[in-house]
Amino acid sequence: MKLNEQIARDLLRIRAVFFRPGEPFTWASGIKSPVYCDNRLTLSDLEARNHVEQGLAETVKQFYPGAEILMGTSTAGIAHAAITAHLLGLPMGYVRSGAKDHGRKNQIEGKLLPGQRAVVIEDLISTGGSVIEVVEILREAGAQVLGVASIFTYGMARGLARLEEARVTNRSLTDFDTVAAIAAAEGYIRPEDVSRLLRFRDNPSDESWITEGRA
Repeated sequence: MKLNEQIARDLLRIRAVFFRPGEPFTWASGIKSPVYCDNRLTLSDLEARNHVEQGLAETVKQFYPGAEILMGTSTAGIAHAAITAHLLGLPMGYVRSGAKDHGRKNQIEGKLLPGQRAVVIEDLISTGGSVIEVVEILREAGAQVLGVASIFTYGMARGLARLEEARVTNRSLTDFDTVAAIAAAEGYIRPEDVSRLLRFRDNPSDESWITEGRA
């Protein structure tokens, strides 16, 4: 079985990715979404966790062979960065969402050396804004960021464009299209819902997919 399909099945099985096209979720931004994603759940399932961490380790080895340190995003990427770094025998650290207001007021936790080749570990990519911010913080600290390894990407046009503009390469274990296709094949959603999901993926601000296909 291909890795992207295995991870998709894992995410669906543990409901880390949960589709509800008939009763959309509402994001903090107000956008209606047919999908809920919580990859933190992979940490609680031994089989899914093993597939994810081995997949991230293989991704780093294949696409970023010069990696010298892994840096997790706060907070969802921290545990995955730690486990993957252990598998690869690499040091790790993480980037806070904001600098501490006490002590040394660090925003980067862990020892990061100037010029060190880093790979960012992220749980999911949507619009790309948060991971780009992490990359920029690391670059400002003198790191050479090789790219990002993530569990899941929506593949939204806006996110892909922002990553390209910021010169950030991302490699995800699986993606929205793969998960949607497997969800339909295995009965999590109706086959006719796939086109609605992909319309959301293509343009989240267009809510016409919500009423598409309703009787």
